[in-house]
Amino acid sequence: MTAPGRQDSADAAADFDPLRPLLTRVAYRMLGSLADAEDVVQDAFLRWLGTDRAAVEVPEAWLRRTVTRLCLDQLKSARYRRETYVGPWLPEPLVEEEPDDDVTLPLMLALERLSPLERAAFLLHDVFGVGFDEVAATIGRDAAAARQLAARARTHVREARPRYKLEKQRGLEIASAFFAASRSGDMDTLGALLAADVGMWSDGGGKRPAAVVPVLGFDTVLKLHRSLAVLFAKYGSTLVQTGLINGLPGFVTREADGELQTTALEIEAGQIVAIYVMRNPDKLRHMH
Repeated sequence: MTAPGRQDSADAAADFDPLRPLLTRVAYRMLGSLADAEDVVQDAFLRWLGTDRAAVEVPEAWLRRTVTRLCLDQLKSARYRRETYVGPWLPEPLVEEEPDDDVTLPLMLALERLSPLERAAFLLHDVFGVGFDEVAATIGRDAAAARQLAARARTHVREARPRYKLEKQRGLEIASAFFAASRSGDMDTLGALLAADVGMWSDGGGKRPAAVVPVLGFDTVLKLHRSLAVLFAKYGSTLVQTGLINGLPGFVTREADGELQTTALEIEAGQIVAIYVMRNPDKLRHMH
């Protein structure tokens, strides 16, 4: 096959580029890695460049199908990598003004526990509004099987859906209060923010210090923060910004080693039920 000419590449890009943000969202929701998502989308563009585009009736559907299938292939190797991952695995943090959909960090973690086909069926239908005929064609199953996969996924992720709608500004206020109390060592204020069954997950990926198992329960989380406050007082922790991190209120800090860190807070009924801390520099590289 001869290499596409410059005009052909420009024509392909003219159709593709407006869809790139959507395709990246699909891939990121599937993979939990922005870098991997961007690689998949670029691979999809190369395939788009090499196909008979005149024969494609709906480019968006063709490209979404291609991206999803590439993600399904990727998940086979990604699942192996995560099984050998050091400590808790968290998706790469996205700091957003407003999230594009309701796929929050807890929901992404719930999706991790699904099979790749369940994840694809749920995301395509429930999140991106794709009909089951197209879902079926994308994942190589009939429509009835696609419905069943999505329904099974829906049952598994139901608990990860927020039970209370949290007003964004209130969430950011709680995040700011958490930052101030945790860095200053004000354990009374910090304790008042935490739910009794609070848990904390830290992803260092073996590259930076982080708890290798989840820290669970009010007393244990508070004890850890009492120790961390001593380190913050000695070495510092600078607030870079507050914002929504994977749909949850949180903040970005620069820590004493000069590296960035994100903290996302899952909040129910005004109290923090989960704390998600990203410290793995590989997953923060896109934020520099």
